[in-house]
Amino acid sequence: MLKTAHKYLLQGILPACLLLLCTGCARRPARPATTDGTAVALKVEETGKPAQRTVTAIEPEETGETDYERPDIDLPAPLSDRAEQILYRKAYVVSYNQDTRMPNWVAWQLTADHTDGECRRPGNAFHEDLDVPAPRATNSDYRGSGWSRGHMCPAGDNRWDEKAMYESFLLSNVCPQHTDLNSGVWNQIEMACRTWAKRYGSVYIVCGPILLNREHAVIGEAGIVVPEAFFKVVLCLEGEPKGIGFICRNTDGSHKKDLYVNSIREVERVTGLHFFPHLPEEIARQVKDGEDLEAW
Repeated sequence: MLKTAHKYLLQGILPACLLLLCTGCARRPARPATTDGTAVALKVEETGKPAQRTVTAIEPEETGETDYERPDIDLPAPLSDRAEQILYRKAYVVSYNQDTRMPNWVAWQLTADHTDGECRRPGNAFHEDLDVPAPRATNSDYRGSGWSRGHMCPAGDNRWDEKAMYESFLLSNVCPQHTDLNSGVWNQIEMACRTWAKRYGSVYIVCGPILLNREHAVIGEAGIVVPEAFFKVVLCLEGEPKGIGFICRNTDGSHKKDLYVNSIREVERVTGLHFFPHLPEEIARQVKDGEDLEAW
């Protein structure tokens, strides 16, 4: 039943949802954005592609953190069609886009021993990321916008360390997200990832926003772009290698998470990102074409 539903979704429902995103969201009134509440277009060259920028990597020593280790994860391939600044945090790596004021993607390895801990949410938790150029997201940009501050690398994956927990609340790890999605389907997928990390010992996760329209609603003085959807891909190399992908519309998320199941390859097609680029070809085919949630 579930597999049949997945197949039907991939062939019909999901493409229809993405088509609705491309057409319907443009008609949705923009949330309070700039002072006049208008939508804006990303900076575009004559080629029709977003302006390119040189990748800037912020290494641990540059941020005063000498106890960080370079993460042993296969990061998405470098981007040439959008702005990208790579920032290494204690628990995750972020590809930050200064044009959208939010991440292109956030990647991390979640191990079984990082799925729990004693660290709790800090006071005044969300905070500006001074490692990214101004204008940048601040808490005031979200205030009264109607959008929640949605974690990409979740706080629940960082209770093992105070610094990791603190950095999970950097606004460069956050996107404008529908409140019901944030506390609903997106949270369920996060909990499923922790279950899988406990079951298999380790999983690799990449997630981020999806921008489907040429113009987007923005919020706040900084002009943070509101994404039309979000993606998450999960890779497990413990035992029999497998992968799974999710695409969630940035709406109330009222459907169960299986309705958003995709292959990693399909998420690559939708996002234009190349995940886990250094996997051996045979394993890449195996994990990127999988779409069976029951295999997990």
